[in-house]
Amino acid sequence: MTNISPNFAPLTVQDATIIPVTNRPATSLQGILLLIGSCLPVLGAVLLAPILPTLSEVFAAEPGAEALVPLVLTIPALMIAIIAPFAGAIVDRLGRKRLLVGALIAYGILGTAPLYLNGLGAIVLSRVGVGITEAAIMTCCTTLLADYFVGNRRNRYFGLQTVVTSLAATAFFVIGGALGASGWRTPFWLYLASLVLVIPVAIFIWQPASTRAGVGKAKLPPIPWRGLTLPLVVTLFGGVMFYALIVELPYVLDGLGVKDVAIIGAATATASLATAIGAILFRWIARHGAARLLPLALGLAGAGLVVVWFAPSVPIAVIGAVITSFGNGILLPTLLTWAVSGLAFEQRGRGTGLWTGALFFGQFASPLLLLGIGALLGGLPAALGALGLASVALAAALAVALPRRAETVRYSATS
Repeated sequence: MTNISPNFAPLTVQDATIIPVTNRPATSLQGILLLIGSCLPVLGAVLLAPILPTLSEVFAAEPGAEALVPLVLTIPALMIAIIAPFAGAIVDRLGRKRLLVGALIAYGILGTAPLYLNGLGAIVLSRVGVGITEAAIMTCCTTLLADYFVGNRRNRYFGLQTVVTSLAATAFFVIGGALGASGWRTPFWLYLASLVLVIPVAIFIWQPASTRAGVGKAKLPPIPWRGLTLPLVVTLFGGVMFYALIVELPYVLDGLGVKDVAIIGAATATASLATAIGAILFRWIARHGAARLLPLALGLAGAGLVVVWFAPSVPIAVIGAVITSFGNGILLPTLLTWAVSGLAFEQRGRGTGLWTGALFFGQFASPLLLLGIGALLGGLPAALGALGLASVALAAALAVALPRRAETVRYSATS
C-alpha cells in the first residue's frame, strides 16, 4: 500500500515511483493550457454573481424563484463535489485527454444554454450539466499537471493554479458585472471560451501512460485510503476556509458602514492579491512539507478571521482579510501536493477527483455553515471568528499529529 507522507514524499518505492511515459517533456505551453482550463470552474462560480438580483426580478413570477435563482450560482460547485470522484475514476480508466476534450466541448454547449432557455427550471438544469463538466475539467487539468511535472516544477504549477484561479475569480466578477449591465443573458456568452481552448488542448496536450506493462488492461490498484483520508478531511475544512471571505467579506464591510461598491471591490481585490502572493511563495517554501506548512497556513487563515471578528473599522477588517487570504494562498497548493504526492499514476486521477470533490463540497457548504453558526452566535462576524478559532485549533492539532504520523508510517513501512 502506498502511504502519503506529510513531507510530500512517498514512503514506498513500488507503486508511487511509477513515472508516466509522455514521449516528450512537458513545457510551459502544456502548463499554461492546463492552468487556463483550471480557471473554467471559477468562471462558473463567480461570473453570474452580479446578475443574481436581475434574475430574481426577471423570474419573480415563477414558483420557487427565491430558492432556484441562488442555485444558478451555487449548483455547479455542488455538482463538482459530487461528480469529481467519479470523474477521477473515469480519468484513470479511460485516460486524461479524451475526457478533457469532451468536457470542454460539453461545457461550452451547456454553459451557453441560458442564451436561448426561457424557463428558470431549465436554466438550473443546464447549470447542473455545467457543474458535471467542470468536475471533469478540474480533475483532468490537476491530474495532468501532476503527470507532466515532478518535484519543484510540480510545486510551481500547483502554486500557480491557486494564483491564476484566485486572480481569475476577481476578474470574472468584474467582467460579469460589466456584461450583465447590457442584459442578464450576456455573461453566458463567455462560456464559449472553452470551445476556443479545446483546439490547442486537442493539439498540444497528450495522454500520458504508465511505464507498467499492461496497466490499461489490468484491474486498477486500490486507492490508498490509509494515507489519503486525512488530506481529504483537512481539504474539506480548507474549502470552507477558502470560500468564507470570498462570499462574506462584502457583508462584513457593509456591516461596518461601507456602501460604496468601488471600495468593496478594492478590498476584495486586495484580499485576492494576498491569496496570489501566498500561492506564489509556495514554490520556494514547499520543501518544508505539510507538517510545517499546514499549521502555518491554517494558523494564519484562522488568525485573520479572528481579526475580522473584532475589527472596529474597515482598515482593520481588510488587514484581517489579507492575513486570511495569504494563509489560504499557501493552504491550497499544500493540501493538493500532500494529497497527490504518494499516489501512483494509476491512482492519481481518482485521488485528484476525491480531493477536488472535498474542496468544492467545502466551498459549497461554507456560506450555509456560516449562516447556521451566525444564527447561533449572533451574527456573521462572530461566525467568522468561530471558524477562525477552529482553524487555529486544527493548526495546533496538525502541528503535533503530522510529525508523529510521519514517524509511525515510516516505521511501519520499514518494519
